[in-house]
Amino acid sequence: MKIAKWIIKGSRVLIILLAICCLEVGTKTLENKVENENLNKSLDLGAMAAFVDNIDNQNAQQMIEEKNKKLDNIITTLSGNLTGYVYNCPKCSGKLACTSSLDLSNGNVFYYDETYGNVRIVASSNNLPCGSIITFEKDSISSEPVVAIVLDRGVSGNTIDLLVDSNATAYNRIGRSKITYNVIRKGWE
Repeated sequence: MKIAKWIIKGSRVLIILLAICCLEVGTKTLENKVENENLNKSLDLGAMAAFVDNIDNQNAQQMIEEKNKKLDNIITTLSGNLTGYVYNCPKCSGKLACTSSLDLSNGNVFYYDETYGNVRIVASSNNLPCGSIITFEKDSISSEPVVAIVLDRGVSGNTIDLLVDSNATAYNRIGRSKITYNVIRKGWE
């Protein structure tokens, strides 16, 4: 009788051990399957990311080409002086004449135009309507042609006054020089 009880207890222990082994083998198989599925998903995501990057690069290239085409549409070419100014100059109000909602106190000298993207801000006389886009070359500012928008007033004739971040930039990098500039958009259109 004691031997029978001992055999029954041993059988139960053996069954429990077999169950644990089976669970462990099943868990490892499940883990391997999950790892493989995750690896496949990672590879698919990598391929998808490369595809999206390719589309983004194509879109960026198209946008650059369209912008360059627009820059080539010259309405008129003018000659005048180029000067530089800061938003808080002695005769300045700190606000732009054409759009007073733009905060310049943080050193911002750019404006985002829907057609031309980030462009520099300039002041001109009433000869150029607010929102006009001009291009000019000035190596001390940029090796590329400068694209700017008329958002301020305070100069006369064909003078262009470029908004800059400091008086030092206005004096040392711009000064007063003769330039020729192209008008590629007259007003906001």
